[in-house]
Amino acid sequence: METDLYDEFGNYIGPELDSDEDDDLEADDRDVDEADEDDEDEPADADEDVPGMEVVLHEDKKYYPTAEEVYGPEVETLVQEEDAQPLTEPIIKPVRNKQFTLMEQELPSTVYDMEFLADLMDSPELIRNVTLCGHLHHGKVKHSLRYTDILFTEQERGVGIKSTPVTMVLPDSRGKSFLFNIMDTPGHVNFSDEVTSGIRLSDGIVLFIDAAEGVMLNTERLIKHAVQERLAITICINKVDRLIVELKLPPTDAYYKLRHIVDEVNAMLSTYSTDENLVVSPLLGNVCFASSQYCVCFTLGSFAKIYSDTYGDINYTEFAKRLWGDIYFNPKTRKFTKKAPTSNSQRSFVEFVLEPLYKILSQVVGDCDTSLPRVLDELGIHLVKEELKLNIRPLLRLVCKRFFGEFTGFVDMCVQHIPSPQGGAKNKIEHSYTGGLDSDLGEAMAECDPDGPLMCHTTKMYSTEDGVQFHAFGRVLSGTIQAGQPVKVLGENYTLEDEEDSQICTVGRLWINVARYQIEVNRVPAGNWVLIEGCDQPIVKTATITEPRGNEEAQIFRPLKFNTASVIKIAVEPVNPSELPKMLDGLRKVNKSYPSLTTKVEESGEHVILGTGELYLDCVMHDLRKMYSEIDIKVADPVVTFCETVVETSSLKCFAETPNKKNKITMIAEPLEKGLAEDIENEVVQITWNRKKLGEFFQTKYDWDLLAARSIWAFGPDTTGPNILVDDTLPSEVDKALLGSVKDSIVQGFQWGTREGPLCDEPIRNVKFKILDAVIAQEPLHRGGGQVIPTARRVVYSAFLMATPRLMEPYYFVEVQAPADCVSAVYTVLARRRGHVTQDAPIPGSPLYTIKAFIPAIDSFGFETDLRTHTQGQAFSLSVFHHWQIVPGDPLDKSIVIRPLEPQPAPHLAREFMIKTRRRKGLSEDVSISKFFDDPMLLELAKQDVVLNYPM
Repeated sequence: METDLYDEFGNYIGPELDSDEDDDLEADDRDVDEADEDDEDEPADADEDVPGMEVVLHEDKKYYPTAEEVYGPEVETLVQEEDAQPLTEPIIKPVRNKQFTLMEQELPSTVYDMEFLADLMDSPELIRNVTLCGHLHHGKVKHSLRYTDILFTEQERGVGIKSTPVTMVLPDSRGKSFLFNIMDTPGHVNFSDEVTSGIRLSDGIVLFIDAAEGVMLNTERLIKHAVQERLAITICINKVDRLIVELKLPPTDAYYKLRHIVDEVNAMLSTYSTDENLVVSPLLGNVCFASSQYCVCFTLGSFAKIYSDTYGDINYTEFAKRLWGDIYFNPKTRKFTKKAPTSNSQRSFVEFVLEPLYKILSQVVGDCDTSLPRVLDELGIHLVKEELKLNIRPLLRLVCKRFFGEFTGFVDMCVQHIPSPQGGAKNKIEHSYTGGLDSDLGEAMAECDPDGPLMCHTTKMYSTEDGVQFHAFGRVLSGTIQAGQPVKVLGENYTLEDEEDSQICTVGRLWINVARYQIEVNRVPAGNWVLIEGCDQPIVKTATITEPRGNEEAQIFRPLKFNTASVIKIAVEPVNPSELPKMLDGLRKVNKSYPSLTTKVEESGEHVILGTGELYLDCVMHDLRKMYSEIDIKVADPVVTFCETVVETSSLKCFAETPNKKNKITMIAEPLEKGLAEDIENEVVQITWNRKKLGEFFQTKYDWDLLAARSIWAFGPDTTGPNILVDDTLPSEVDKALLGSVKDSIVQGFQWGTREGPLCDEPIRNVKFKILDAVIAQEPLHRGGGQVIPTARRVVYSAFLMATPRLMEPYYFVEVQAPADCVSAVYTVLARRRGHVTQDAPIPGSPLYTIKAFIPAIDSFGFETDLRTHTQGQAFSLSVFHHWQIVPGDPLDKSIVIRPLEPQPAPHLAREFMIKTRRRKGLSEDVSISKFFDDPMLLELAKQDVVLNYPM
């Protein structure tokens, strides 16, 4: 140590050091050096020459920089004195990759080039957009692979939940390639909304029917739905092997069974459709037979082709025409006749189609060691020794695959009977587009023009593998969508007058979806299906995607019309209240993911989810908890939505005055004619029709008088609500011009009133409100909406309450399949739940019975489990919303006392439902009549002694 650099106390007195050396010294000897730095609080004097020379007390020393110095002044820091995190948790968690779907990372090898597939997209006449649908487990998804069940939950449950699009190139029997866009849909009735979204994008359906079970509950609903959507219908009778292996039917009986199925389908088509030409028959080529387990699929044409390939000189199209129906082959004359040549002759279908099929199956199953090789040689099927040693099922699959070859019969059927996007465009646009066909835009869509203005209709949202964002899936109807182009997304509430529900987005990447993998493309022309990235933000359910500028007259495609109603509701809340925002975000996402799901917030603040059934809501809750919000969520017991209605005409004219006492409206309420509410809901009659047409409809079909029929003001709530507002005033008594000036306000009040009725805030149904009298102020100032709307609503309520109000509950239609000895148990379970059987009949050609019944939705919770317990798991049921029915009892009867935790007798149910629903919604316990009546009205009531019966 050089002594002259330090004084006697060891303090440095040498020449001044450079600043960076100074830093080093501070860093190394921070602990040793006493005069480290000024105290934080006192600013250093500016004129001090030698920094770090002052004496610092031990407790004021600063060894480490403060958090503020490290992170900067604007950063909020939290210092924890002790470890709040358990040692078992890592301080920095590894990144978790969420994955809910089974996706292939690479494009798999296919027999065709992906470029070839992309090139086919430019020829709309070679494209077919098809939906595969059918009842649960009728074999839409091939057994061994279940390739389109891409969600892990679908594979665990063994049931399809989401509809999955697959695009592939398939050859027909002539070897010509077609591009097939196929939507594989769930078969469970709870998920029929997925079928609806697939059907909207398709030009035709292939309906799968199990040969053993025949036409079932969902088969019938799908036929009806396809007819309503004006689609081409083809049929695939699947699982033909069950007739042979399980039911062990002789060939002739198997033919009768198949014919019975075709006849049943045709009977339904004639019921639901007015089109005489809409029939299915194997002779027309729109019915094919299949067994997906054993790789069998043939139409009459493709089976006849096997004969012509084997024997040469057969005209197989002519031969195919003789393979169905009561036609027999006479081996002596070698001709086909309508009369059986001998008493034991077989029909041609049995002789030429079923018997060879039976022989192949019985040879493989029965005697596969000795005679099978000889038979296979005759059929020209060559198997190596290893293949002959396979187990029965794989061997059978292999033999059938070699015998029947590719599924060209299926392709032929779709190509001939389902129109191409070009051929089906006009029909599609007429049905689904809200605008007219006569504009340039309508013509471009009807011609499926790839160079026209862009119009794309999306009906589904698919979430990414990790459930973070969504991709919209839709069909391009005209124009060409390009990756990266700006587009305008029109939501379901968009109209030309109110353009609020529209947003300009930029398209991200575009894909063709093939179930477990996606093919990225840079443009998609008209007629194709496309998966779009980057437009998911504004879309909730369906949307219309068009060009951002220059396409101002574009209107939207109709929102989906489901063939079932969401009537079951559950209330959800997060276990940890601070996680409410996460749950709300999750609710927004499941709402996008399920087409018919509805989420809403009640007045009391509870969040309600509405769905079609228990399985549906179970899947929704799984997605909400695991996929979209990852939090614990509490669920209330499931309940159902109710409706309110009346059963008599109002006992007196009800009137209400506006707050300024210048206007007065008088109304009565009465029930609608039977069937009218359903007609309005199914859009058999529309309020937008002109007066004359509307009047004629009500006059001819429901016997209304001309005046009433022409003075219908509105349906409500919304344009297809099952209530009617009629102006029954006379021009001699009421100034019609003045009344017309407040028409919109009265209609708005009526819509508001019918949307949430007075009993328990549920929609009103099946009621006709008549305006009998109206006194309207002369000055426009005194008859504004603020005065008239609430008054109209109040008078709707009072007229409703005076007309013997009742509650209505949803009823399910239940179809149960069970063996004969379980039928009585099914009756017992139904009777316990206020259900009643409408029909039970044996399924022809099988040991099972079908039992059809009605059951109130509120009593249907746990019904399936109950049924399986009572029948040792032998009965299988499916239930679907069918109709609304009045709940027994008077909801306003004050003499009924509801005892907690006790089942109520039937006459008390309406009262119980009403009070419990009001409690749940945070309303007062009882309906107070004085809330809806003015003082003069109450006086009027008092005169007539009506008040005695009603709670005040």
